Amino acid sequence: MPLTLKQGVCFLPSRNLERSREFFQALGVTVEEMTPFACVMRAGSTMVRVTLVGAFQPQQFTAFGWEVDDIAATLAGLSERGVVALHYEGIAQDPSGVWTTPDGSKIAWFNDPDGNVLSLTQFAARPPDM
Repeated sequence: MPLTLKQGVCFLPSRNLERSREFFQALGVTVEEMTPFACVMRAGSTMVRVTLVGAFQPQQFTAFGWEVDDIAATLAGLSERGVVALHYEGIAQDPSGVWTTPDGSKIAWFNDPDGNVLSLTQFAARPPDM
């Protein structure tokens, strides 16, 4: 019997679901369900389950991210909502926090209220196949 995997689901830990719900709604993410155990949202076609946990140590790597068409405008909009871009030592980021990769893609990072690292990526235009 062939293995059939369907749409992926992202899981993010939170110590306070109400705070997480408010944060993600401020970003424009649609909350589909709140339970005592999780805040269930959609980011595009991806289900994001912010799950209630006890003590945890947020990791320093990106836990979830979004592809955007205009990273500067998106980052400016997030800034208006109180989101602060992360700046990393040793990475040549512009003053707004955007790093341009060798292929021309642009990436910015920020934290959710629990310290999870989230990101935005504006992929570089790809030349048409020859």
